[in-house]
Amino acid sequence: MIKMIALDLDNTLLNSQKKISTVNEKILKQLHQAGVKVVLCTGRPINAIRDYLDQLELNQPDDYTITFNGGLVINNQTKEPLFSLGMTKADLQPVYDYLKANQLPMDVLDFERVYELTELGPSRYRQTVQGIEFVDTTMDALPNGNHVFAKAVLATAPAKVTLVKEKIQLPAHIRVVQSQPHILEFLPAKVNKMLGLNHLLSKLGMQVENLMTFGDADNDLEMIAGAGDGVVMANGLPEVKAVANHLTASNDEDGVALYLKKTFDINL
Repeated sequence: MIKMIALDLDNTLLNSQKKISTVNEKILKQLHQAGVKVVLCTGRPINAIRDYLDQLELNQPDDYTITFNGGLVINNQTKEPLFSLGMTKADLQPVYDYLKANQLPMDVLDFERVYELTELGPSRYRQTVQGIEFVDTTMDALPNGNHVFAKAVLATAPAKVTLVKEKIQLPAHIRVVQSQPHILEFLPAKVNKMLGLNHLLSKLGMQVENLMTFGDADNDLEMIAGAGDGVVMANGLPEVKAVANHLTASNDEDGVALYLKKTFDINL
């Protein structure tokens, strides 16, 4: 029995205009009101998706969001963390060295803000993410010691992202995933959305068999493969479709709502 629905945002729940459609909103609200947990799963911080949480009315005491691609599981109401996992400045040094050598930009995120490394040139990330503080700084000026960072980001032209994804070689403690055509993310090796979901399932007394997931991209693969029912959008990547239990229509065709309507036998 499905008790939790976890959804990626970009190119999954959101259409090409970065909106949650009326039909997707209606069916998710209906299921949430019926007691099914609805969990947004994103690489962004929670403040950057607050409008989506408010639109879906995901504001109950036991509503949570998977942020930073599984690096932080946070309560929507209190903002208290249920689980977090990050990395240090030293862990990020190989990423910095590669991007600097190839004249590419870099943003570094902790769980509060984005640090844009100005010595590497302008990044597209500031135009992509809203609702979080941006700080212009340098690699040398980043906090040292035990300061925990969530991830690093390359945000540039899609063609450059594709090339880097194909060629980059980094130490085993760093995982590389593409979250959008123009964004490559560098995460702690163990971090993925399914890691965060496993902690949330345990907190709520649920099993993976109770979990349905929707996604399209590299950073969704583990939660698609690990769920009781992993559903991939028609616009999803081939390697993500390969591990899915089911496929649905694209994000611009209300693929989430169409699948939920059929699965839960809901009339809208």
